[in-house]
Amino acid sequence: MTRLLPVLTVVGAILLLWYAATVWLNAPWARDQAARAEATLTLPALVADTMTQDRPVLPAPHQVGAELWKTVAATKVTSKRSLVWHGWVTLSATAVGFLLGSGAGILLAIGIVHSRAMDLSVMPWAVASQTIPILAIAPMVIVVLASVGVTGLLPKAVIAGWLSFFPVVVGMVKGLRAPDAMQIDQMRTWTATPGQMFWKLRLPASVPWLFASLKVSVAAALVGTIVGELPAGATAGLGARLLSGSYYGQTVQIWAALVAAAVLAAALVGLVGLIERRALRRMGMAR
Repeated sequence: MTRLLPVLTVVGAILLLWYAATVWLNAPWARDQAARAEATLTLPALVADTMTQDRPVLPAPHQVGAELWKTVAATKVTSKRSLVWHGWVTLSATAVGFLLGSGAGILLAIGIVHSRAMDLSVMPWAVASQTIPILAIAPMVIVVLASVGVTGLLPKAVIAGWLSFFPVVVGMVKGLRAPDAMQIDQMRTWTATPGQMFWKLRLPASVPWLFASLKVSVAAALVGTIVGELPAGATAGLGARLLSGSYYGQTVQIWAALVAAAVLAAALVGLVGLIERRALRRMGMAR
């Protein structure tokens, strides 16, 4: 209970601020409607109206909760109205992009650590690649791949991989360089080969750094997938739900999709954390 109390306190404060913002942002519409009807709007009536508008500027938490219940629990998962179905579409591309980006990041990090030429040439390009807004890259990737007949999951996965590889490169490079000079000299006195030094020293030392970067990477991959769904005019995925909600002014739908994306990101980060604890425990680095 002592561990849950701080979390519940923060959640309660967020909900309180959310409700207060709901009243503040939705009040102008309620006052305008009352003025048109030449009616007097009391404070309790004003608050009640801001909590029940069909297309509010900011939906109340209970409205988002009701939308989530309707699209998650009260709808078949095979239905295109189900957030579970849309979440699975986004999750599939996220997983592929995460694997592509993480694999590329690990390989690049190994090359950067073992080759000064790659360190001086590849690393600056890796940094520069992240300075270009993903919203500018995503449409180009979608159009170029579609022109060669590649559509569906892969273009979104490429965009997800683009965002996810950089944290892995940085974290893995830092981890592979974590062993100090004394440890490296000791391995050399044992006439260790470069391969043995990598597998026995550098790679084990990099594991905590790798998992820390993977947590950032998997969240970035999810963001990349959702961004990739927007310019494609997709009809499936959480990005498609955000897009259709913006087209028709369904702010409750937009917020429900955002909450679903946040829950999915938390679940993915939690999964990586679980794998991290088990891996470090097997390596004797954690209890």
